[in-house]
Amino acid sequence: MPDSAKSGPFKIGVVNASSRLDPARGEAIQAWMDQAYPGGEVQLVFHPQTFNKHGHFGGDDATRARAFVEFANDPRLGALWFARGGYGACRIAEAVLPQLTDVARKKRYLGYSDAGSLLALLYKAGFPHVAHGPMASDGARHDATGRRAVDWLVSGDRASLEPSLLDDPRPAVAFNLTILNELVGTALEPDLSGHVIMLEEVSEALYRVDRMMFHLTGQASIRRAAGIRLGRVSDVTPNDPDFGLTAEEIVRYWCARSGIPYLGSADIGHDPDNKVVPFGVTR
Repeated sequence: MPDSAKSGPFKIGVVNASSRLDPARGEAIQAWMDQAYPGGEVQLVFHPQTFNKHGHFGGDDATRARAFVEFANDPRLGALWFARGGYGACRIAEAVLPQLTDVARKKRYLGYSDAGSLLALLYKAGFPHVAHGPMASDGARHDATGRRAVDWLVSGDRASLEPSLLDDPRPAVAFNLTILNELVGTALEPDLSGHVIMLEEVSEALYRVDRMMFHLTGQASIRRAAGIRLGRVSDVTPNDPDFGLTAEEIVRYWCARSGIPYLGSADIGHDPDNKVVPFGVTR
């Protein structure tokens, strides 16, 4: 527990930058938290916006952006935890960045999937504690997954990390393949020169994985990376006819073709075993 928590509970702000979060899911998250941390030494604080609805989104763009800024700049909160993924974070990322203060810069930020858009821009702006890892909604489904996330948010616990980070001094990042593929060439793309890039994917056909790897590895900025690790590619949509290659074979092919080193597997994915990958050099 960091010194800041000794005078009271460590408070984690929960925000929703993407799709709508069902209030019942929020209740389940809070119920899990009450069971996992009954002493109240760690507490969740849900922004009221978290359960808003605006079509597909958890509130319109302005509302989601305002909520993120309010919680990021709130000195009473020690960290920010994304509630869920879906789609929408890219629509607010550029709007929130100029409004963030030094208070926001000191916090830890954790999420994955669609949250990668905001994490990428924060990392690009020099925020030192952003990470790909379980979201708040994962805690309600899987106790160990939620505890792993909270341990990192509170103290940067190294036991929560993707194992290869413990032995590799190079900077790293992790993204859902679709998200990183869409970020390249935009104002949100960070400089990944010399980085180990970890990728994972869910609910995509393998031909689409192949197409995205063609595009991603064809970018000059990505070819400056130290290499690529592949996490889990799950819930694969069937191809008809069968594509004929596994996800790993696809990634190996495009790495070899582009000259990017393939570094092996990564323990990340849209599943309960998803580990934490802080962006940059693991401290």
